[in-house]
Amino acid sequence: MFRVSTNMPNDDIQFRLRRKESELSAMQSKIAEQTRIHELRDDPLAASHAVRYHSYLARLNRFETNTLDAKEHYNLVDGYLRQANDIMQRVRELAVTGANGVYTKEDTSKMGIEVNELLKELVSIANATGKDGKQLFAGDKAFTLPFRIVEGTVEGLGASDIIRVEYRGAGAARKTEISDNAFATLDVAGSDVFWAEKMQVFSNYDASAYRAPGAASFFVDGTQIFVNAGDSAAAIAAKINDSGAPVRAHIDPETNGIALQGTDAHLIRMEDGVGGTTLRDLGLVTGAGEAGLTAWNPNATVTGGSIFDVVVGLRDAFLRGDHNYAGGQGLGGIDEGMANLQARLTGIGARTERVDAAWRRLNEEIPNVTASLDREAGIDLASAAMELGMMDMAHKAALQTAARILPPTLLDFLR
Repeated sequence: MFRVSTNMPNDDIQFRLRRKESELSAMQSKIAEQTRIHELRDDPLAASHAVRYHSYLARLNRFETNTLDAKEHYNLVDGYLRQANDIMQRVRELAVTGANGVYTKEDTSKMGIEVNELLKELVSIANATGKDGKQLFAGDKAFTLPFRIVEGTVEGLGASDIIRVEYRGAGAARKTEISDNAFATLDVAGSDVFWAEKMQVFSNYDASAYRAPGAASFFVDGTQIFVNAGDSAAAIAAKINDSGAPVRAHIDPETNGIALQGTDAHLIRMEDGVGGTTLRDLGLVTGAGEAGLTAWNPNATVTGGSIFDVVVGLRDAFLRGDHNYAGGQGLGGIDEGMANLQARLTGIGARTERVDAAWRRLNEEIPNVTASLDREAGIDLASAAMELGMMDMAHKAALQTAARILPPTLLDFLR
């Protein structure tokens, strides 16, 4: 037996109206969000797929942004390196011209003045910054001026000018992710790009009886190499060769000291690990150097300079009227520096091709994933709009019917 009261029709109609209003609101939200899944219970399986697609699509969009940034960075670096190559080409033309013995010292001095101005522009290019204010050729020391000018008296110029250019940056380390677990190296270290010769370092310490006193480590061009107690100098040289660092090591047969040579033209950087003394014990370094520089042992023989060293040497030769230096050592150093510069340009081109290929692949994949996401969670706007119109019409009709069915109110009695 059920108890029937006058409030029951009112409560029931209000419940049904609230339910229809909720459905109407949910449909409006789906249209606004352009998804048919307003709540997980609408379609649990499609919702789980949509979450994965959303996550994957967000990563793809991030990768696409990274590839575009990398392309812009490489294009900027490429432009500066081409300018540097043009400057070196002009320096080479002057070296070839100045090697001719028909020119007087006054003539070669004028060539030296031009070379000096080209040197300043070359340093300016090496210290160029990107659109984000970071140094292009400082490695991962993005806010450190990579090349520091050391000034002094230059005979023949009559004023203080550049006598040396020192690298204060670091090795290339910054990378950007262009695909899942795939990275493209952004940095181009100035110690690689603006170097002219393969460096060679010869220790004059007789290491024939050397044995490592204990476990330690040291770094060669940023690569950490571990030393075990009892390792000989030959064993340490073998570990350097197996480390992957762009340096080859061997024992010099005359001095019995360890000798190093770069596999390409770049500035070799070496330092002992925390608490280690291996490199000091082998007579290679004297301790911690200034930022970006290796404190080579003064008794070690270190050869191989930068493009700036070569240009400074040519300028000074012109100022003193040395034709032989211009046509011999000067021209040879310029050719080596230009060969390295062009090799680095080729490397930048290869990186650009890689990110271009990644960008094209991403632009094919993003629409496919977007289509899959739309298939799982997308909404047919035409059908949804028609359904919304029908729901709105039904809701209005329900309100009109409720107005007729509900019992009179106090206002009706007051009439």
